[in-house]
Order: sequence, then structure tokens, then C-alpha cells
Amino acid sequence: MRSDPRRPDLTDSQWATVARRLVTVTGIAPDGDPDACRWIAVRNQPRQVHIVATLAREDGSLHNSYRDAFRLQAECYRLATELAHQPTAPHPVPPSQETHVPAPSITITAEPSGSVSAKGASDDLSATLLRHAGFQQIEDWYGRRHRLPTTTPAADRAAIATHAAEMLRAARYDVDLTPSLDTALGTGPTNLLGPYIAGGELLRVTDQIRAAEDGAALRRAVDHLLHSEHGALERVREALEAAGEQITDLHDEAYQLADRFEFAAEFVSSAQSQLIGWEGELRHSNNLPRSQVGTQTHSPELPESRSAAIATSPAVAKAKASSSPGTGAAGPSPVVRPSQAPGPRTR
Repeated sequence: MRSDPRRPDLTDSQWATVARRLVTVTGIAPDGDPDACRWIAVRNQPRQVHIVATLAREDGSLHNSYRDAFRLQAECYRLATELAHQPTAPHPVPPSQETHVPAPSITITAEPSGSVSAKGASDDLSATLLRHAGFQQIEDWYGRRHRLPTTTPAADRAAIATHAAEMLRAARYDVDLTPSLDTALGTGPTNLLGPYIAGGELLRVTDQIRAAEDGAALRRAVDHLLHSEHGALERVREALEAAGEQITDLHDEAYQLADRFEFAAEFVSSAQSQLIGWEGELRHSNNLPRSQVGTQTHSPELPESRSAAIATSPAVAKAKASSSPGTGAAGPSPVVRPSQAPGPRTR
């Protein structure tokens, strides 16, 4: 840590207080914890102090340094404010003097061949967003452009084009989307769920799963949930992760709530890893004789590291027990809870 050179330097007691508060807020050495990590504060030069700490606690466990940088940043801001070392805020710029940068324009249209093309801005950011939405990038003598194959179903063409337009507009691009490709225009009073369009789509997938008459139809319906790139679980994981990051950006001190969203995103990721290879196993089970399928009533024991992915909350377990016909008052069953210490994020 360094003090502001425009302000008087801190005393030894003030630097000691700063060091203790920083190791406390990160959890390296909380107050009153006899098994905390060992640490030392060194003041070997004016206006700065270095803190060195081990990550191994005295009880043998390891300190989880996840998001320590955010906690340190928030605490340093509070310390600077309390010690009057916070720099003065810059004078606001009047709206008349603000610099307005024209937004790049992108046009997404349906071609007579049945394809969908995106033309206009050709920078790397717009190209990345279009590829993420599902467009194919083409580079030839006409330059860089993006399009959807003509074999893309009509419903998918509209969904991909609308998704691409939403992401581009969020990145401050001026997007001109053909009305026939804009699925948002079709969400009128007939939508019983109002603005919850995603929930309505998942209900439609649920109906398709229940109405499946063979394994092929069931695989097609479940693929909407478990596709590795465009499935519903992947989109939910991305949304939870983005919500946690946005909470941190908007509210520096709301890191606990951001951690909960990050942990929820990792929980969904664990569920995805639990279902890897589902399509092959489902296809194999459809080829088994009916008698053999009926005898397979239990699944092999899951590895301990992946048991958190299928954890059931007590409320859900109680609801399932009460809804089952012919069941009496059963004793409480053990519930597997995921660890509260989030691990490194994976994609």
C-alpha cells in the first residue's frame, strides 16, 4: 500500500491499523482467529508498506484468495476516505462539451436465398459478437461479412438475428434489424408470461420432452437444454456470471451478493459436467431390450467431487416426499450441500 504523496504520511500506528484491516477483510488473519495465516507488514521505505502472508493456515487448511483483490480495493477506498487521502473528484463535464462518437452501423437483413447477412461495421468486437450469436464469418475480396447458412431453420434464423442485435446494441452499435427477423415484435398480449419470454420457451421445451414418442424426439428436445454452446443451461450460466460481474461493477461493496451469483454459475457448470455424454447414453439405452432396461433401477455411485452438481435442497426433498402417493411421514434424509467456498471459474 502507498499513501498519497500530496498528503502527510501515515504514522507507524496508522500503518499498523491499515495492515490489520486489510488482512482481516480478506480473511487471511481475521480478528480472534488463532489458526489464521501468518503474515508480516514491512515498512522499508517512506509512504509505503508491504504485507507478506502465507496461504496455509495454522490448522492445515488453505486460505481461499478468490476475489481478494476486490475486497482489498473496497477496503483501501474506505481507508483513503477515512484518512482524507481520497483524491478530489474531477469537475463534471457539461453536456455541451461532451465528445459524441458516432456509433458504428450494422444492418441485419434476410436475403432472397433464405440466408441472413450482417453487413456494416467490420471491427473485431462486432465480429466477435456476431460469431458468438451463431453467424459464420466470411472474408474474401468483398471484405469481412457475416451470414447464416441457408439450411438454418426459419425460427432459428430469427432467434439468432435477434440475439445478435441485442448484443450489438448493448455494445453501443446502431443496428438495423429487419422486422421479420425481430422476435421481440411478436411478444404482445398473447404471451401469457408477459416479459418472461425465456421461461415460456423453457415451458415449450418441457412440453416437447413430455410429448416425445421415441428416443430421437427426446434427444432433440433435451438438446435445447444441454447443447454445449447454445443450450439453455449454458445461457443460464452465462447470465448468472454476467450478473455477478455487473453487480461488482455497479456496487463495489456488494461483493458478497456477487459471490452468490458466481457460485450459482459454477453450480450450473457442475450440472453441465454431470450430464456430459448424455446423448450417447440415451441412444444406448434405447437399443437395450425392455427387460434389461427395467432392471437398471440404480445408477453407479458418483464421484465425491461431482456430488454437489446433483444436490437437492431440503425444501425440494420435502415437497417430493409429500407429493409421492402412499408415503407416510418419513425421517429426514441426508442432503448433499455444495461447498460454500467457490473455486476457480471454468468455461
